[in-house]
Amino acid sequence: MSLHIDYYASLNSPWTHLGAARIEALAAQHGASLRIWPVDFGTIFAGSGGLPLPKRSPQRQAYRLQELARWREHLGIPIHIRPKHFPARELPAAACVIAVRETIGDAPAIRLAHRVLKACWEDELDPGDPPTLARLINEIGLDGEAVLALGQEPRWAERREADTAAALARGVFGAPSYVIGEDIFWGQDRLEFVAKRLARG
Repeated sequence: MSLHIDYYASLNSPWTHLGAARIEALAAQHGASLRIWPVDFGTIFAGSGGLPLPKRSPQRQAYRLQELARWREHLGIPIHIRPKHFPARELPAAACVIAVRETIGDAPAIRLAHRVLKACWEDELDPGDPPTLARLINEIGLDGEAVLALGQEPRWAERREADTAAALARGVFGAPSYVIGEDIFWGQDRLEFVAKRLARG
């Protein structure tokens, strides 16, 4: 049986962005399937005892910025520590990712999610702005207007709510989380352990 990774992502998370290329590479290296779940981490935090960024202590917020700078240097990924459009309105992009996942496939859904993250954290674009989101969809080779219209159907927001509840029930509490069977790996800094788990088969 081939390995499968469930990939729980926030489309506003710099940590999800910092791990994006590496989780794709690990899945490809080990022949594992990869499915993205752009769930609502506001709801997950509320259900798991976590705090959204604005409600964290000043010390934790300051440390987060230091860590982002360290990981930017370590990985050589040119993120902006304080991007202009963070936090972006996440639901439009998440609904489009889910719509693509369910109607086209996992790979293009992941490409779109990762393009949205790059737009925010590297390109200083606002993926919550519909014309910008349509352009990002075009850039990954899909029809921006068509996918944007599809993503506005209520069923995808409803699906996100259901996916979020399922993630919380499964034990997911932070972004990104990579789940292989019963094993949950929280954070892009746990990708080394993901690699070891995949190597075990």
